[in-house]
Parts: sequence; C-alpha cells; structure tokens
Amino acid sequence: MTSPAPLQAVDAPRIALVGATGAIGGSIAHALSAAGTPFAVIGRSAAGLSAAFQAHPLATPRVWNPEDMTSLREAVRGMDTLVYMVGVPYDAFRLHPRLMRAVIEAAEAEGVRRVLLIGTAYPFGRPQAARVDESHPRMPHTFKGQMRKEQEDILMEADARGALRGLILRLPDFYGPGVERSFLADIFAAAAARRRAKVVGPIDTPHEFVFVPDVGPVVRALLGREEVFGRSYNLAGAGTITVREVARQAFALAGRTPKLMVAGKTMLRLAGLFDPVMRELVEMHYLMTTPVIFDGSALERAIGPVAKTSYADGIAQCMAAARAG
Repeated sequence: MTSPAPLQAVDAPRIALVGATGAIGGSIAHALSAAGTPFAVIGRSAAGLSAAFQAHPLATPRVWNPEDMTSLREAVRGMDTLVYMVGVPYDAFRLHPRLMRAVIEAAEAEGVRRVLLIGTAYPFGRPQAARVDESHPRMPHTFKGQMRKEQEDILMEADARGALRGLILRLPDFYGPGVERSFLADIFAAAAARRRAKVVGPIDTPHEFVFVPDVGPVVRALLGREEVFGRSYNLAGAGTITVREVARQAFALAGRTPKLMVAGKTMLRLAGLFDPVMRELVEMHYLMTTPVIFDGSALERAIGPVAKTSYADGIAQCMAAARAG
C-alpha cells in the first residue's frame, strides 16, 4: 500500500476509537501505534480498556456511558476524528441507529470534525451483482440490514448538512488470530482441541472474509486523506474461499481430517427456540446461500494497493493462536 499523508503526531490524542475493545479496534490501534500516532480508546469499562490496550502506550482510555449525553460529550471532547465501531448484542440491533444519532449529536456539540464508521454488508440486502461495489442499491430486506442502513444514513445526513465529515468503510465477514466473533472461529478452536467444529452451512458456497490485522492499515491510510470523506468504500477480502476449504486447511495443520457439525437454516430455527442469538441468525442466513462479495477497486483507487493476507497465511496464523491459547 502506498504511504498515506502523515498524521500530525501531538502529545494529546486527536483520534478516538469508539467502541474500541473489539477485534477491529485492536487492529486499528496496532496500526496507529506503529505510526507513532496517539489515540484515545472509548469504551464502557475501565478494566476492559486497560486489559485490551495495556500494550499500547500511545492509547489514552476514556470511559463512557453511551446512554448519557454528558458522558458522551466528555468522551469525545477535544477529538478531531472518531472511528466508530460500537457493537451491540445480535438481538439488539434496534440500538444501532439510536447510538449513532447520540454520538453524532455529541460530536457536533463538541466540534468533532470527522467520523469514520466501520460498517457491514448488511445494508445492501441480497446481492444483485456478482461483485458488489459502492453503487449497488442499499435495499435491505432484513431488520438488521435496515438498522445498519439507518445508521449509515444518520452519519451521511450529518455530512450533507455540513455538521461534520462522514466516511463509511464496509467490511465483509472477518476472521483472525484469537478473534472469537467470527463464523470461522470454532474451526480453529476445534482443530486445535481435536474435536468436531460447529459451523453454519451451506459450507461449499464461496465466501469472502477479511483478515482482521489487514483492516488497521486501511483505516490508517483513510484517516490520512481528507478527500475520501463524504463517501463510502468497500474493503474486499483476499478472494473467496469455502467454509469446507477453511476447515480442510485448518485441520490439516493439526494433522487431522476435518470433522464438522453443520447447522443449516432448519437447525438454526430449532436452536433459536432456546437461544435468542441463534434465533437471530436465521434472518441473516441468506448471506450463507447468496453471500455478498465486495468489489474493492474504489478503495484501492483512493489509497493505493491494499495489502491482503492470503487465506493460507491467515489460517496458519489463526491455528498458531488457537494452539497457543
């Protein structure tokens, strides 16, 4: 990737990672730290922030209560740029627009100049093209997709009225070393533990996954370019791969033949009678049968070639982490 324009290094952070303790927040923190850029990390728990960022001396923790506007304003005060990646429980997606609206209100009140939203493929709904670029219609047919679309709209409406500059970076499903919230996570854990892996089927449909450590440098590059704001970009993975092939490679590294317990839509419905998260997966099962495959060419035109870890290397790193953990 070509080197972005350098961000000004200052004693006090001017970039804040909002909802920072997840896997993507860790990747962005690593990229900023590698560039010597101070940053704030905003989350609900002081202990959680301390545990997640103890290896990052350039990170300044800020605890917030996103339900309290005073707390919101204090958390973003003095910031120039927010990178927003707040997660909610899978059965509480109704909160996404409300939280985004509150953060935009606080950011506008405190003079925050830019907000970068880490988004998903959900707002596109069922893909209408083999490769989905930023011009693809956003026609979500699911509640979760509608909530994510509304979240995007709140940000870009603020951009349109001149309150701040907005930018959306949409990611496909992701995986990475130690990343638990991934459809692929149990494959690595099971291969390392010599047990059967639990996966969602069908498992022979080509999917796209982004390797989490690859995300941070992309965000870092975008933050160094003013001209990218006011737009959205799709980050494509390193090609496509099937769940079966991921399992084959992972189990082979453990010297084993894959053993899989595959849950289809019917099994998810049955599990959903007892587990609300499984019940919510039913709505999004279309992504397993008709996955969204991103066209990432606009992003590469904006920031140059994007370094992408091959699936073979990524799976090897995930297996090494699973064995160590």
